[in-house]
Amino acid sequence: MKLLRHTLVTACFSLAIGAALPAFAADSVMVGGAAMYPSKTIVENAVNSKDHTTLIAAVKAASLVDTLNSKGPFTVFAPTNAAFAALPAGTVESLVKPENKATLSNILTYHVVAGTYTAQDLMMAANKTAGTTMLTTVQGEKLTVGYDGQMLSLTDSKGSNTAISIADVMQSNGVIHVIDKVLLP
Repeated sequence: MKLLRHTLVTACFSLAIGAALPAFAADSVMVGGAAMYPSKTIVENAVNSKDHTTLIAAVKAASLVDTLNSKGPFTVFAPTNAAFAALPAGTVESLVKPENKATLSNILTYHVVAGTYTAQDLMMAANKTAGTTMLTTVQGEKLTVGYDGQMLSLTDSKGSNTAISIADVMQSNGVIHVIDKVLLP
């Protein structure tokens, strides 16, 4: 009888854990090999992404950690390590130097928009205006969002564009959209 009770308790416990896991996993999105949880802030999640170590180092060098950990909300277009690596040689190393903090902050805040804009929000806004819409970044300049019926893209003030490769990574203080280029004001 004890064995049967133990087996039943173990089976119920296993079922309860198994039933909870899919719901838990459904709330998170995988980015850079790590789960991004909607209960955490932008920085609390991004530090776990192996694809965003350069971005996090830059955010720290620009003293923007507290801002991106604040209530927000923010929409962050987050360049990957590969995006930073595609910049001319020595650019990242130069930007993270203390004497270039203002320039780095200018570039990073060009990737941030006040408010939470999901992919659906961006698509709807672009569709209202013949496929493109403009967003004003925290840095102050405009960023063009395009939607061609299949893909969302961003175009910076220099005319360079990139697609959103992972959309709607929800955070407690906004949303992250992963991009494959560094945008320049």
